[in-house]
Amino acid sequence: MTTLMNIGEAAAAAGVSAKMIRHYEQIGLLPEAERSESGYRLYGDREVSVLRFVRQSRHLGFSVAQIAELIGLWSDSQRTSREVKAVAQRHLDDLEEKRREIEQMMDGLSVLVKACHGNDQPHCAILDKLSRGSPAQHQPQQKPQLKKSRAQAEVTTASTSSPIDLMAWMRGVHVHHDAH
Repeated sequence: MTTLMNIGEAAAAAGVSAKMIRHYEQIGLLPEAERSESGYRLYGDREVSVLRFVRQSRHLGFSVAQIAELIGLWSDSQRTSREVKAVAQRHLDDLEEKRREIEQMMDGLSVLVKACHGNDQPHCAILDKLSRGSPAQHQPQQKPQLKKSRAQAEVTTASTSSPIDLMAWMRGVHVHHDAH
């Protein structure tokens, strides 16, 4: 017999937020919940298990598309472990490439930081290196006034309410694109 839970209880049992449950339903990672007569979402043990699977997969940095593929394999009794390993290996290869890219960025940034005196003078080696090839008369006249996109607003909200998800940051918050 399956115990039915409301969204708050399911969220607590799975270790995710109710907002994430609604998001996973919206993008199709989790089937739409049954509804009570009064319209409240109801979740059973199976949905909580899927939510735990998603949470643990997200902690390893799997994309939504990869998680959907893994859930599909998990639900397929005819799957082979080779298929599952291939998904994980592709993700590991992607992470290794991202690590190399981050190491290159860190090396380049380290050179820039070391070149800057960091004193009270206006001259800055960092700005000189970043603007190399651009004549001084073409430097900007004013500071840019950035307009927040929906994705930026979500990142700002997420970073103020919880620790930054480094993997989401590294993907440039392309989670929404993976779902399509």
